[in-house]
Amino acid sequence: MCELYASTDPSLYEVQSRSLRLQGQVTSVRLERRFWQLLDEMADGEGRKTSSFIAELQSEVTQRRGEVGNLASLLRVVCTTYLERRLSQAVR
Repeated sequence: MCELYASTDPSLYEVQSRSLRLQGQVTSVRLERRFWQLLDEMADGEGRKTSSFIAELQSEVTQRRGEVGNLASLLRVVCTTYLERRLSQAVR
């Protein structure tokens, strides 16, 4: 079982930083390359640039919750939610 995960391409878990403008402020977000790939895919599916997609997501979460405590963690969870949704749709 672990072979599947242990053989993961190291480039996928290499950390990348990207600069984003959120609520008029420039910030840097560090995520593993695989998460950036998923966010790019999600943004593309919405017909948006990744930075615009993340800014809108952050804005919506702020409106609902008051603040985003840890943006990188939110983005990772959003990616797993996206994958779960894709899987459940594929099973149907």
